[in-house]
Amino acid sequence: MGSCFSVQIKAESPLHAGAASKHPSVPPTTRSQEEILLSSNLKSFAFNDLKVATRNFRPDSVLGEGGFGCVFKGWIDENTFADTRPGTGLVIAVKRFRQEGNQGHKEWLTEINYLGTLYHPNLMKLVGYCLEDEHRLLVYEFMPRGSLENHLFRRSSYFQPLSWNLRMRVALGAAKGLAYLHSPEAKVIYRDFKTSNILIDSVSEKEISLCQSGVFHSLTSIFVTCGRKYNARLSDFGLAKDGPVDGKRHVSTRVIGTYGYAAPEYMVTDHLTTQSDVYSFGVVLLEMLTGRRVIDKNRPTGEHNLIPWAKHYLTSKRKILYVMDVRIC
Repeated sequence: MGSCFSVQIKAESPLHAGAASKHPSVPPTTRSQEEILLSSNLKSFAFNDLKVATRNFRPDSVLGEGGFGCVFKGWIDENTFADTRPGTGLVIAVKRFRQEGNQGHKEWLTEINYLGTLYHPNLMKLVGYCLEDEHRLLVYEFMPRGSLENHLFRRSSYFQPLSWNLRMRVALGAAKGLAYLHSPEAKVIYRDFKTSNILIDSVSEKEISLCQSGVFHSLTSIFVTCGRKYNARLSDFGLAKDGPVDGKRHVSTRVIGTYGYAAPEYMVTDHLTTQSDVYSFGVVLLEMLTGRRVIDKNRPTGEHNLIPWAKHYLTSKRKILYVMDVRIC
């Protein structure tokens, strides 16, 4: 998976248990495709309209790519949602799924099933979809600041290192999004919490005024620095699952996710719980603290896997200074 809606990135290799899994893959919902699309309250786009909006899916419009396909930048009219000339109207990110196989269609429908009905300030906003012949596309609002992954690990003039305050603001926003998914209202297990799926938006002036008036007051204070307002949004719901029902504590499903972020107990038992997401959240926090990827084969021997390497230092307040990202200001 792993998508970025502002700059090009390399695809990540998901973790699959495949035939070794004791449980077959089950659909994310018992509702039919027609029921999901009708209840989503999303705009249905024609393929040709999205083709024009992205300038014929030109290579220089590519924002990112992953196992699903590619994401393209485009423009549509804010009111009519019709395609418009580049640089005007609403900026969008168009995810175009690969046409071969059935997995792309499943993930396309899963994202609509969840993002078409769930609304929260820290979840990606899905504008619409395209279902036409063999084409499967999703249309999102564009996230101007890109992914947390790029801000932590890419070295370029565009992606400046995040200060500690901004890292904590992003972490708080991501935590709020995850808590909403786990709430009785949503009852969703995300299953793909990682830095490349945490996108960063600019908070709108309306949201800033609400904060200043006392609404969402807890989101302010030290988390707004240097005039930059960062709002984290969880994206890419293709692997999401409905949480357990009927008093059960877990969902039995084949192991799938990204190596390093998947909880060990989930990998061993095939039992998926909300705690699996909490483990992934802890991994991301560790990446934010250290500025290191959870898996990095370019590191010296003994430092390829961040978690066992960092454990030794996390047991002491003095030792923890040795693993902190030196770029934190």
